[in-house]
Amino acid sequence: MNQASFNPNEITVPNGCFFGLPYSVEEASIVFLPVPWDVTTSYREGAANGPQGILDASVQLDWYDFDVPQAWEIRCGTIPINSAIQDQNRAMRLIAKGIIQYLEAGGNVDDDAIAKQLAIVNQACAGLNNWVYTQALELLEQGKLVAIVGGDHSVPLGLMQALTQQHDEYGILQIDAHADLRQAYEGFTYSHASIMYNALTLPQINRLVQVGIRDVCEEEMSWANSDRRIVVFDDWQLKAKTYEGITWAAQCQEIIANLPNKVYISFDIDGLNPAYCPNTGTPVPGGLEFNEAIYLVRSLVKAGKTIIGFDLCEVAPGDSGDEWDGNVGARVLYKLACLTRYRATC
Repeated sequence: MNQASFNPNEITVPNGCFFGLPYSVEEASIVFLPVPWDVTTSYREGAANGPQGILDASVQLDWYDFDVPQAWEIRCGTIPINSAIQDQNRAMRLIAKGIIQYLEAGGNVDDDAIAKQLAIVNQACAGLNNWVYTQALELLEQGKLVAIVGGDHSVPLGLMQALTQQHDEYGILQIDAHADLRQAYEGFTYSHASIMYNALTLPQINRLVQVGIRDVCEEEMSWANSDRRIVVFDDWQLKAKTYEGITWAAQCQEIIANLPNKVYISFDIDGLNPAYCPNTGTPVPGGLEFNEAIYLVRSLVKAGKTIIGFDLCEVAPGDSGDEWDGNVGARVLYKLACLTRYRATC
């Protein structure tokens, strides 16, 4: 499908681009960068298949958006899924699973028995981060907004690093069931459970606002409570306020008030109620409803904040052709892209 023949009212023809949109990377203003990587997944693997699952499901989505007139005209381009990264992910995942099994059997991360394997995995993950950084920086220097499509939640670090080359400071809005503040979880320096720990080593990130958190360890909460950059709106707190009559609109305003003008959105799909993501790697009961999450992002933009980039991670397609997780992921991704171009009219 090309622009000349594109009709937003007709069937979508799969063309290798998310949502079947007819824009090349060169002419795009938003570029989707898929990262098929879930090497350090600590529970259920499958997020490496997220980009393909979202891509497959995205072509049945209708382009009309209730916030953005003619949303399909937003020029969204797609970097092809990198098969070499998929191959490396499979190889490294086998090694990482062996390490995790060793630890689950009572081993220690400092044991010599797994030192070599840990070094191999950590080096591969560092290489992946550098690849994302290089790809993202090149696109940012062309004036494009970059969106990471994961993969597990470790993969957007390279984009966060690249953004520090263009912004003196920015904040992160994290929608997630987990705080992801563990240091080198299971010995993996770039664990999916360590993304926000690693992000906060970047001095340009001056605020981390976490929403929907409901599965954390004591060390993470101790750090969150002692670091003034971190503001946690845990799921228990959000639900209790709702039950006590405080509207979601009011809670969203409180969340947004803690963010600076420039905001990066890190959207882990398990921040949602697991009914929307039953095959994600670490599902947790509770969470945001789909429309609650979208309302929060919409309110963020309506408040005048600027989205400088975003990621969607931990979408894992189900077995036997189950496209539900990919379907939900595609709709989150499309809405995030649309809202980056949304301008409030009231």
